[in-house]
Amino acid sequence: MKKTILFTLAALALVACGSKEKKNAGDQEERVEQVRVTVLHAQEIEREISVSTNLQGYLTQNVAPSLTGKIEHIYREVGDRVAKGSDLVRMDQTQYKTTKISLGNLEIEKNRVEMLLKSGSATQQQFDQLTAQYNSTKEQLDFLETNTYVKAPFSGVISAKNYEDGELYGGQPILVLTQIDRLKALVAIPESYFPKMKAGMKLTLTSEIYPDQVFPATVEVVYPTIDASSHTFQVKVVVPNGRNLLRPGMYVTTTIGLGKAKAIVAPYQAVEKLVGANDRYVFINDNGHAKRVAVELGQRFDQNVEIISPEIVEGVEMITTGQHKLVDGIKINIVKD
Repeated sequence: MKKTILFTLAALALVACGSKEKKNAGDQEERVEQVRVTVLHAQEIEREISVSTNLQGYLTQNVAPSLTGKIEHIYREVGDRVAKGSDLVRMDQTQYKTTKISLGNLEIEKNRVEMLLKSGSATQQQFDQLTAQYNSTKEQLDFLETNTYVKAPFSGVISAKNYEDGELYGGQPILVLTQIDRLKALVAIPESYFPKMKAGMKLTLTSEIYPDQVFPATVEVVYPTIDASSHTFQVKVVVPNGRNLLRPGMYVTTTIGLGKAKAIVAPYQAVEKLVGANDRYVFINDNGHAKRVAVELGQRFDQNVEIISPEIVEGVEMITTGQHKLVDGIKINIVKD
């Protein structure tokens, strides 16, 4: 009797397990996700790229004479506008004045020996030696003049001052002169745009400081190499700034137009992002099953974005609703609107 009861219980357990496994298998077979799709089409877009950067003075000069010693006088203060060739700094003049006197004496002696050479009372060697000494001293005087009476090499604004009159000049520049009527910016462009970038291309700048204004600029130099770590290349942009509204150090956004192009554009919200990475992907309809496709993002257009992948072509049905709960290969049912 006991054996009969045990056999019956075991049989019932097997039947229950079989029913449960059958039920679970049936549940898995019946799992179908409800989705909506959008048929993708190529669109003509205005290709452009926007990159943020900081402005710099087109020219910046550290006023740092090649002489050590006392600073006799600094003619300018921070914020002063200076014209090209105007006085900036006067260093100690002692060495310059001494050399100038020596050059004058050498000139007199050279002229005297030249007269003696003509009369046969001096040799050509004496004259040549004196001429060489005169030329060397003149070069030294020119050097001393440039570095004793320091002038502005271009028009600009004094952006820094590190000394006062009478101080001993050391390592820091005495002044910093910055050109602001013309600015520049170095812009890092993704390498995929390298074939399209040319010197002379026009672009625009915008700044949060002037939200209603657009500033024109021009690509001056396209740097010839690609940064292997960032996969970008640099473009030097020159910015006219005659009204002096923009200043070095300002944060701006550059927008470069690259002409018309055909592209696949899809809703931005339909693009998924891999957790913990910057990889992007979408799901498409693959004969009634969800297929995961890795994509690159291109240009953004309000709520839409350009998506790039060999598998993303015209006619593909991209899942745009219900994609958040999908996994690769799961069966889908397309809901018609």
